[in-house]
Amino acid sequence: MIFKNAVSWFEIPAEDISRAQKFYETIFDIEMIPMEMPGFEMRMFPIENPMENVGGAICKSGDFYKPSAESGPVVYLNANPDVQITLDKIEAAGGKIVVPKTEISPEYGFMAVFIDSEGNRVALHSVPAGMGE
Repeated sequence: MIFKNAVSWFEIPAEDISRAQKFYETIFDIEMIPMEMPGFEMRMFPIENPMENVGGAICKSGDFYKPSAESGPVVYLNANPDVQITLDKIEAAGGKIVVPKTEISPEYGFMAVFIDSEGNRVALHSVPAGMGE
């Protein structure tokens, strides 16, 4: 099997869903989409076509989700056109930068890692101008 995208969906834990929503809306200049179910709160990242593109959300649901800055998977969020634009908003929004903008390679672009408002370790990625077009 060959995947078009290795990731199809991601969920970032939140202890305070409103605080987490404000953090991500601030650093990405977006409006998240709320979804509520009994015992489960979710704020989805807006994407162009949910059936064809990778999507994800911040989630709160009792003990099912636990924010972590030290362990667990690392999700890389799209920070095109430049990781630094997003990094410049992180501390003012309540996060902490742990790996500054770092070149992966000329072909693969840049990455950075931060701790979000909920204590999660999350990464950013941006591709060089002209790549992926």
